[in-house]
Amino acid sequence: MAGTTQSTAAAAAATATPTGTRKRIFSGIQPSGHLTLGNYLGAMRRWVEEDQHRADALFCVVDMHALTVEHDPARVRRLTRQTATLLLAAGLDPRRCAVFVQSHVAEHARLSYLMECTASDGEMRRMIQYKEKVAREEARGRSVRLSLLTYPALMAADILAYGTDEVPVGDDQAQHMELTRDLAVRFNQRYGPVFTVPRAVHPQVAARVMDLRDPTSKMGKSNDDTGGIVYLLDEADVIRKKVMRAVTDSGGTGEVGYDREAQPGVANLLDVLAACTGGRPQVLAEEYTSYGALKKDTAEAVVEMLRPLRERHAELCADPAYVDEVLRAGAERARGLARPRVDAAYAAVGLMPPV
Repeated sequence: MAGTTQSTAAAAAATATPTGTRKRIFSGIQPSGHLTLGNYLGAMRRWVEEDQHRADALFCVVDMHALTVEHDPARVRRLTRQTATLLLAAGLDPRRCAVFVQSHVAEHARLSYLMECTASDGEMRRMIQYKEKVAREEARGRSVRLSLLTYPALMAADILAYGTDEVPVGDDQAQHMELTRDLAVRFNQRYGPVFTVPRAVHPQVAARVMDLRDPTSKMGKSNDDTGGIVYLLDEADVIRKKVMRAVTDSGGTGEVGYDREAQPGVANLLDVLAACTGGRPQVLAEEYTSYGALKKDTAEAVVEMLRPLRERHAELCADPAYVDEVLRAGAERARGLARPRVDAAYAAVGLMPPV
């Protein structure tokens, strides 16, 4: 890989001002764990195949959000870089979109405080994810950080800083998006029209990937039990073992059918196979008479789908200067977009400009 040449090209492209009147999309991913098959099929693949082509898109590794719970600083730093590298390996093109790290753009933190001043304590405490995370932290005997409560204010700042039109979100972030919209409207009413009120979009995902060992729970990158999680950087043999050990039919019927209620494990495998092959899970179910055959084909489909990503990731890891330059250029472009709006917000609330 010709690192210097590609880095220069990436920087020029990432800092270029997009032409036309395309909508602006912002989306972020937290480096709280190793990225999974669920992250890829649920969001990353759509970013690569659709969003970066149809809009002025910004994709951010939201590393500051990883600080809301107890963490190992070295691990956060390592996972931040790994996450950014995997986004590029998946196919995000710095000539088409900005890829950057949240903490590299100070406007996120600057605007977060204004969002805290706009939100109410009651709004924050009503957030379902806050209640769930508090319960999880307390069950582990850990103290709850204030940043866990104010997390939605930082998320709102992430989005509003860029004049974002659309935010692709899953169901688990719908409540936070509603709060973001409420804060934008409230701020504009109090201080003048500073922020675009973003719209949440719920694109149809290829598959809602569930944990292979617990098909009633989402495949999460920070789950304690990793036996049912396929990580993007898992070796092929590891992927095969995990899929072959997947929970199927607890009822013991032995029949392959697509029924999320009665056979969630089988349905999950069919969803994954369909997402990898472009088929339909209901149709694929008719092709199998045994769980073993379904598992084998699903495992191979996942291995082959992730093979180019893993190979590209290895290439990028061998050229860290290129990744650094992409992130630098992405942050520079993001900063250029966010700073005027955040400065305007500071002026609107009555803060004196620097002298």
